[in-house]
Order: sequence, then structure tokens, then C-alpha cells
Amino acid sequence: MSVEVPKRSHPLQRVLRGPRPEAVPALVARASALVGLLDIAAGVFPRFRHSRMHTLAEVLPGALGPFAAALSLSAGVLLLLLAHGLRRRKRRAWRAAVALLPAGAMAQFTYRHSVLGVVISLLLLAPLLRHRDQFRALPDPRSRWRALANFVLMGAGSLVLGLIIVSVHPERMVGDPSLADRISHVLYGLFGFEGPVDYQGNTSWTVAFSLGALGLLTAVTTIYFAFRPEHPAAHLTEEDEARLRALLDKHGGRDSLGHFALRRDKAVVFSPSGKAAVTYRVVSGVMLASGDPIGDVEAWPGAIERFMDEAHAHSWTPAVMGCSETGGEVWTRETGLDALELGDEAVVDVADFSLAGRTMRNVRQMVKRIERAGYETRVRRVRDLGEAELERIRRAADDWRGTDTERGFSMALGRIGDPADGDCLIATAHKADGEPGPYGDLKAILHFVPWGTDGASLDLMRRDRSADPGMNELLIVAALQAAPRLGVSRVSLNFAMFRAALARGEKIGAGPVLRAWRGLLVFLSRWFQIESLYKFNAKFRPRWEPRFVVYRASGDLPRIGLAAMQAEGFVNLALPLPRFLRRHGTAPRACTHAVAERDIRDIRAA
Repeated sequence: MSVEVPKRSHPLQRVLRGPRPEAVPALVARASALVGLLDIAAGVFPRFRHSRMHTLAEVLPGALGPFAAALSLSAGVLLLLLAHGLRRRKRRAWRAAVALLPAGAMAQFTYRHSVLGVVISLLLLAPLLRHRDQFRALPDPRSRWRALANFVLMGAGSLVLGLIIVSVHPERMVGDPSLADRISHVLYGLFGFEGPVDYQGNTSWTVAFSLGALGLLTAVTTIYFAFRPEHPAAHLTEEDEARLRALLDKHGGRDSLGHFALRRDKAVVFSPSGKAAVTYRVVSGVMLASGDPIGDVEAWPGAIERFMDEAHAHSWTPAVMGCSETGGEVWTRETGLDALELGDEAVVDVADFSLAGRTMRNVRQMVKRIERAGYETRVRRVRDLGEAELERIRRAADDWRGTDTERGFSMALGRIGDPADGDCLIATAHKADGEPGPYGDLKAILHFVPWGTDGASLDLMRRDRSADPGMNELLIVAALQAAPRLGVSRVSLNFAMFRAALARGEKIGAGPVLRAWRGLLVFLSRWFQIESLYKFNAKFRPRWEPRFVVYRASGDLPRIGLAAMQAEGFVNLALPLPRFLRRHGTAPRACTHAVAERDIRDIRAA
């Protein structure tokens, strides 16, 4: 479908105001990390202070004495921790660095009377004060689980660094303590007690104060993360959901991924006119949108501008997963971002679908074989199912999932049977003459969300592991055959990542580079189902609609890829939750209806 997309009147002003990070924060972050590393080296390694780098070390805070060594070590660790926040222009990191650098300069002058040390600190402080307007980024969504993560990571880092501190004084060490003794000495020292390792002279005090400083830093940062005010992760409010549904009622037929914007673990920004919106989730500092903007195409630029403003305000990396060709053109033109083809979406036109013909023989034979085994199918709207049957379907889909976390973000709704989703389709497979299981004769489930008024988009597939193979093929064919009765003329199936590369790489005449790329994709398919999804979709002879990823710079692609895999559920970097929390819905689960009725704010914050 050809869509006329309006042009913006002031593209230069938009580009100049765009979210690209400035050079000053990046340089300040590098300088902070470098000074931090040198501070740590000056406080830990005694030979470093007497080597040819002695002149450089002399200008660092706290290079001599037990107190100075502990102070140098603490300043180095804190500057390393602040470097990432400074790079992302975080306001709180700027405040901490501005307070830390004068304190380090004062300690430099007090303990060592070094004017050069004061000058070095002020040289780093000067650009911070001069360019303070560039450090305006707001905090990320967070919860107090960060305190536990900080305790684990800082504790592990302190243990490793403590072992180095204990071991770098061999000429002053009394005897030859074992590794177990050194570890014990580190653990005692982190809590402020004297350990089993002895040293000659002032070295014992130096090691003790350094270990105590590490332990104090671990305790203070953990307490800070535990008691700071929470900023819960953004979520879709009832008002936002109502506005999105109104936009989908008018413009939902344009994008097959439109209904997935109603996931309740997403946030939303609207255009100034309210006629368009962009939904997103923040994952590991990446502001990840999916699909095209919702609403009137003429209002897309306003929603995109709000999205970029939000990314700039928080210093998030903007990215869009799975937008259409039209959406990619608008995103790239309005923001100056780049686009890369990610794969293809399989769309089946119901009027053209048939099981007849040689090309459909495999699917036809599989469906006939399963039907002869006694299976029957039912395709209905969610509003036509009773609550008891819906609850049985939810529990079955939840138990048949096979993973602890629900997979899906860009093409997954995250729930089944919500009263607001009455237009969704559910296809079920039943075997009445078989042995009844915990869910009666139910053996497989397919869930489709609306795609405008005349389409459906596949959401999830679940089946009983004991059922015969081919349940998914059976239900897709049943849904396509029942589609005319339900007023559905087009059905979107799974998204096939890198489909074009797989298709071209297996043809005669493919070059070595293309064959190598296809071989890598086939290898990765062992974990990410790249090739299997392509071949599964290809069975139904669909037309392929390209989908794109929009990104700011090529250097952001690895980070965006990791964030996308986290959002889709393939990679889980979150802390493990207790079993009773997982069972009661704290972690998002697609088929738990009770979750949708609870306080979504508390659940998403956890």
C-alpha cells in the first residue's frame, strides 16, 4: 500500500537538536576512567610509585602512606563507576564527579602538598563545570534489585582487587602464606578486622586501610542503591491503553504489529496532536520501539520527535525493531538514523491459500494424517469462549511454554483472554477419543491478535508435548480455512529473521561470502530458531514483507542486538527471582490472566 508521508519543515534544526552524544561527555568519561585506573594502580602497586612512571604517579591523589593509599584506591574505584554515567550525560554522575574531584584535590594537597595534583584534578573539573548543560540526562527506570546486584558485583571486584593488594608486597610479607590465608585476610580486611597475613613496617597498615576502604565502598554503594527513591519501569496506563485502542480502531489495518503495542510492559509517547504514538521499552539503556508508529501517518513525525526527545532526555540509545519499509523511511528521514533489513514477515492472503497442488503436498499430507488420528479443530473469537474454557486455555498455554520466561516483544501480546481483547482469535486442537489429560481433550493452542478489521496476526503457538507432531500446521490451516467465516482476509505468521540471506545462500551460484553467512545463520539456529522459522513459514507459500531495524550508529548495533534479545526473552540478565514470585506472576507471563488484573506498577517494578 502506497502512503504519502509528509515532510518536516525544519530538518536542520531537528538534526542539530538530535540525541547524538556530544564529544565532551565522552572525553570526560574517558579521562575519568583513566584517572581512576591510575589512582587504583598508585594505591595498590608499590613498585608503580617507584618506577619510571613515578613522575606521573606523583600527580595522582593519595599516592603515599596508608591513608593516602586507601584514599587513592577509593577515588579510583568511584571515578571508574562514574565514567559510564558521565558518558551517558547523567546529571547525578556529574554531581558526584564535581564533588569528588575537589575532595581528591584537597587530599592531594593536604597529604602530599602537590600543586600538580591539584592542577590535574582541576583540569578534569574545568570541562565538567564549563559544559554542565550537557549533563542533563534523567535517571533510568530502576528498582531496589540494583542494590543486590551492586553488592554481588562490588563484593566480587573487592575480593579480586583485595587479593592483588595482599599479594603485591612479597618482600615485606612475613613467611609464605597460602592462598586460603590470603583470601581469609582479604575477607577479614573488608569487614575491618585483622587477618592471618603479617607484613613488616607500615605495609600492614597500608593493606588494612586499603581493604577497609574497599569494604566501606561496597557497603555505602549498596546502602545507597537500597534506600534511594525508586523510579519504577514505565508501563502502559489504562488511559494510554484506551487512547491506543482508539488509534488502532482507525488505523490498525496499516501494520500487522500494531496490536502488539498494547503490551502492558511498554510505555508510550504521543504526538502533540494525539493522532499518533510510539510504544517502547527501555532495556539496558536502549529505548526499544517495535513496529511502525500507531495512528495517522501524517502525525508520525510528531510522535517520533517526542520519542527522540525522551531518548535524549534520559541519554538512552534509540532503536526500532521490525518496522516496515514505510516506517523505516519516515524514521530515517525524521531523525537522521540508519536502517538495516532485519528479515521478512510471512503474510498469507486467505483468498489465495489452498492445500491443492504439488507445492502444498507435504502440508496437505500432514494435516490429513493428523485428522485421521482423531484430532479436530475449533477457531473462535475470544469473546465467544466461556470463562471456564478460557481459564483452561490460559493454564495449558502457561504450562506448555517450556521456558521460565515468556519469549516475545515485537510480535507478542503477553496475555490471553483479556476482556478488552475480545476480537482476538483462538484456534484449538482437540482429541476426544484419546486419554484425557490435565486440560481435558485440549492438545494445542494458537492465538491471533487483530490486524485492523480484516486481518489477524499470529501471537503464540503452544502444544502438549505428548501430542502428535504437526499440531501447529494443523491449526494454521484450520485458521486460514475459517478466516472467511470470521471476516479475515489476511493472516500474518511468524517473522523470519535474515530470510533473504538464507534463501539466496542455498541457491546455485551463491558466492562464498553468502554461503559462509548462511552457514553461520544455520549454526545460530540451534539456539535462536532462525532457519526453522523460515522453513516453517515457507510451507504456507506466503508473500514476504521486509522488516527493518533502525539504529543511530553501527557501533550501537551489538548493544541494540543484546537489548532486543533480552526483550524477546532469549537472553536473561536479570537477577533470579524466588520461585514463589515467579509462580505468582512477578515475572511477566503471557498467559496469566490474574496478572492483568493486579497492580501492574508493582509487578513491572520488580
